[in-house]
Amino acid sequence: MEASLAKLSAFAGRGAGNAASTGADPVRDEADACLDGMAEVASMEARLAALKVHFAAGYARAAVAMAGPAVSPQERTAQEMAVTAEVACVLTVSERSAAALLAESATLTTKLPLTLSALQAGSISWQHARVMCDETSGLDLAAAAALEAHFLDPEAPFAARGCPAGELAPGRFRAKARRWRELHHPVSIEARHRKGVEDRRLEYVPDRDGMAWLSAYLTADVAVAAWSRATEAARALQEPNESRTLTQLRADVAADWLLAGVAEGTPSPKAQVLVTVPVLSLLGAESEPATLDGYGPVPPSMARRLVGDGAGSFLRVLTDPRNGAPLEIGRTSYRVPKAMRQWLRLRDGRCPFPGCNNHSLDNEADHLLAWSEGGGTGVTNLGQPCRRHHRLRHTTAWRPVDATRDQPPGWISPAGRSYPSEQQDWEPPHWPQHLGHAGEGRELEPPGWPDVLAGAVGPGETVGPGGTVRPGDAGQPLPVDPLPDWALFIAA
Repeated sequence: MEASLAKLSAFAGRGAGNAASTGADPVRDEADACLDGMAEVASMEARLAALKVHFAAGYARAAVAMAGPAVSPQERTAQEMAVTAEVACVLTVSERSAAALLAESATLTTKLPLTLSALQAGSISWQHARVMCDETSGLDLAAAAALEAHFLDPEAPFAARGCPAGELAPGRFRAKARRWRELHHPVSIEARHRKGVEDRRLEYVPDRDGMAWLSAYLTADVAVAAWSRATEAARALQEPNESRTLTQLRADVAADWLLAGVAEGTPSPKAQVLVTVPVLSLLGAESEPATLDGYGPVPPSMARRLVGDGAGSFLRVLTDPRNGAPLEIGRTSYRVPKAMRQWLRLRDGRCPFPGCNNHSLDNEADHLLAWSEGGGTGVTNLGQPCRRHHRLRHTTAWRPVDATRDQPPGWISPAGRSYPSEQQDWEPPHWPQHLGHAGEGRELEPPGWPDVLAGAVGPGETVGPGGTVRPGDAGQPLPVDPLPDWALFIAA
């Protein structure tokens, strides 16, 4: 802590009006010092949170030892209440907050050593640690250790790609951790989904100021389609003379539909939601979860139903059974711009700005290198930011850089700092033994389908630096394709 305080003192001594400032641009020096100082404070807060965890868990153990073994469940409950009340009073927080701290401290000190070590090192925040506690809840020690290692151990098999956990906003880290948990949960997603379907319900909760909450607990496909449809209808109502915000319009549209069906003057567009399906799960040969755009993993039975019923609101995306990379986007239109926009949605998963959760369907395709400056229209020169961050990119010095076929762009801030992109955690699905070995230790190269869909290249070709078309790299072969006649399969 003394070393951290010394760093902070040095940062505070830099910049305009300070004798320690020796740079040619004192104002820039001060701005950089403030950013460095905030980063150091955040790291200190994480280390202090780790100390609080240490003391909370230590007090709980000492209190149990002093009280002796409980002779009944009622006595054990009373002892826990006493410990919680003591911690609440010493921290001046509610007993509910104290109970949460004690539970999270116990989890971190007994079940999540990598998370606690990262918190002590200041490489993740307390919010990240709480997310890890939440997402490992209900998992046995082995499953919790696997989830923790995926995000915090770079040597783990199929370790998380892209930004380290501590460089993701906590909300984005929760989304990625939840997705990984769903894919690797020891209980099948089909069994857990059946239990969830039984619990579906509509809830009404009165609120202040003459308002109330109306919420529905639904299957993911229904909820995502309803949200998408309401959002598109709200967008359609946004006109120069419309004073309502998108949030207000979405609520009004949903209320109109519930009370009177499709109200007069309220558009009712078709939802367009991507469903990413491992091809062997689509065939029923495996039980790998599918992925619903804007939600996450869903049972393969749901994906098969959506695809088999010909649901027009859902666009099927097949993934290669050998490495998990996307192969083909099901589409009703062969217009090149539409196919390319769909691929950008698949590659980025959301607005690619760091920490943004916007899954809006009408995010705007944006050239990283402007067309007027020689930039081409291909997936490697395109991002799809939400309206807010599209405006930020064109009205400030923030700029996106370094997009690839499979990786969304990172960003350079006005202060010259680099913020890497968050990548999708595609991973090879379970490979049936009767099909032989999938990879045999070889590096897997995803096929060049994005550029094929965009009309830029033919199958087996890729786009090299500067937009040049080149043959596929024969030095990184994929294993034998179990379904070589893709065209016939897709047509069927």
